[in-house]
Amino acid sequence: MKWAIFALKKETLFIQLSTMNLITREELKTKLDRSDEFKLVMVLGEWHFRAKHITGSINISSPEETTEFGLKKDEDIIVYCSSESCPASGFAYGLMVKNGYTNVRRYAGGISDWEQANYPMEGELV
Repeated sequence: MKWAIFALKKETLFIQLSTMNLITREELKTKLDRSDEFKLVMVLGEWHFRAKHITGSINISSPEETTEFGLKKDEDIIVYCSSESCPASGFAYGLMVKNGYTNVRRYAGGISDWEQANYPMEGELV
C-alpha cells in the first residue's frame, strides 16, 4: 500500500495513493473540448500561473482562496500543478477532500504532461 505524505505549516495529510481520484490528460482534454462545467485549478503560486497554465484555469495558491473563488463543495474540481513529482496538487486534493469537497480529482501530470502533448496553454511565457 503506497501513501503520500503532504506537510505544509500546521497541516499534515496522509493520503492513500490508490484512493486518490485522478484524471488523465486525455480525459481532461475531452472535458475542455466539450466545454463541460468544472473548475480547473492550478495550485501553484501566482508567478507560476502568470508564466503558463492550462487554458481555462483559475489560480488558487492557498487553502483560504477556495472560498474567495466560490468553489462549491459538490462542484466538479480538477487540481493540478507542474508535474507528477510536484506535491502541491496532491496536498490541495487531500485538503479539499478533508474539508468536505466531494467531487475533486487530481491531474497528476500537470503542466509538463500537458506541454508534452502540445495542448493549449496561456501565460506570459507561452
